[in-house]
Amino acid sequence: MPTVRFRDREIECETGRILRDVLLEADESPHNGWAQQLNCRGHGTCGTCAVAVDGDVSDRNATERRRLSVPPHDLEDGLRLACQTRVQGDVTVTKHGGFWGQHVDGGGDD
Repeated sequence: MPTVRFRDREIECETGRILRDVLLEADESPHNGWAQQLNCRGHGTCGTCAVAVDGDVSDRNATERRRLSVPPHDLEDGLRLACQTRVQGDVTVTKHGGFWGQHVDGGGDD
């Protein structure tokens, strides 16, 4: 079983599970602040579940590429949408600051 490392926790899950679902079922959230209430519920349209992922996950699908190519995101930042990413092996997940988790450089909280 793959292990998801997130905020000092290790969460085991089945291979192929959606990362967002794994986190929510473990009482963790891929969202910051108000995005916990104001999000698309996993449809890949809002971009608020963007996270940095290091490890074995699925390739980006068309929905994810489309959303991450629109500001405030940038495909070059390497972020992934937790709602579109399937866990294939052990991964480490980091949530950056900002409403969309877009502050990969560590700047700002909005």
